[in-house]
Amino acid sequence: MLPFRYLFLSLLSLLIATQALAQQLPVPPALAAKSWLLLEMGSGQVLTAEKPDDRLEPASLTKLMTAYLTFKAIRQKTIGLNQALPVSPKAWKTGGSKMFIKVDTQVPVEDLIKGMIVQSGNDACVTLAEGIAGSEESFAQLMNREAQRLGMKSSSFRNSTGLPDPEHFTTARDLSILASALIRDFPEEYKKYYSMKEFRYNNITQPNRNRLLFIDATVDGVKTGHTDAAGYCLISSALRDKRRLLSVVLGTASDSARATESLKLLNWGFLSYDAVPLFSANQAVSTLRVWKGSQNQVKAGFAADLSIAVPRGYSDKVMTQFFPQGRLIAPVQAGQHLGTLKVTVDGKLYGEYPVATLETVEIAGIFGRAIDTVKLWFN
Repeated sequence: MLPFRYLFLSLLSLLIATQALAQQLPVPPALAAKSWLLLEMGSGQVLTAEKPDDRLEPASLTKLMTAYLTFKAIRQKTIGLNQALPVSPKAWKTGGSKMFIKVDTQVPVEDLIKGMIVQSGNDACVTLAEGIAGSEESFAQLMNREAQRLGMKSSSFRNSTGLPDPEHFTTARDLSILASALIRDFPEEYKKYYSMKEFRYNNITQPNRNRLLFIDATVDGVKTGHTDAAGYCLISSALRDKRRLLSVVLGTASDSARATESLKLLNWGFLSYDAVPLFSANQAVSTLRVWKGSQNQVKAGFAADLSIAVPRGYSDKVMTQFFPQGRLIAPVQAGQHLGTLKVTVDGKLYGEYPVATLETVEIAGIFGRAIDTVKLWFN
């Protein structure tokens, strides 16, 4: 079962755009790609998408999951950032892009992270996978388990690198879930490594393959990928005026095309939509009556900041209304669903969001419960 914060954030991302508002939505650009998706991270809204659930080969975008599990292992102290991991013959022989580590040597985990992210080194990925799970095969099992936990419903991983395998696939939607989870769950690591423009190891300097890092100063990641079958792919993210958009573009024809098409998508999102903050994390949307509880009120709201993206020019037409689900009787657990926040834009339904308790309320004593039982007879 998903931990509450992931479940809650995933629920927040469910925005229901109605046909009544569809005529007012900005017209998205057409991209020269197989599949794409643009995500507004503050709200979790998908602003536009084309074939987002088509199963495609992810190529080196796979390394986002390898990085996620690496950061998680460091946080859990399974491995250490300064720990040196041995380079196996398998890692050294792995084909494709490399950071050029040498067999039977030991390489610090932080150098392997940089080699994986900046240089897209397959040898670095296998070394990390073996250091964390003992073997790349065991690491692939961790990848699939983590994918399920994050809600990636259409992904299957067979290796840590993204090298071709018939059973190794994902979708633009799943990749948006993974990339946004990495940025959200490991913000310091994301900021430190994913905007690096080059990395030098073993007297070899390699540039980051993400061209947007050199073109647009607001872009701070994320990852490129390429195989003959996958085409040229890019997940990119930009932060402008404290607002972050994430684009996933899969299957373009060239290195330059994946950059230009991704930038086209990001620019359209920033120009066509405004971000409207609704409630801060733990801010009370409403205070509800609790019966038979140790306290007679409980605050309802959201565990994370809630904002929405609306077509430009409609920011002042956003209204919210909270609909509680019914009588609340103790005990009440923090995170318990209490009702729905309905959002309208220009009088038309735009989205619905689940509202939960922000605190726990225990059961009252015998005397308190008795009083409320009598009161309920008359309510």
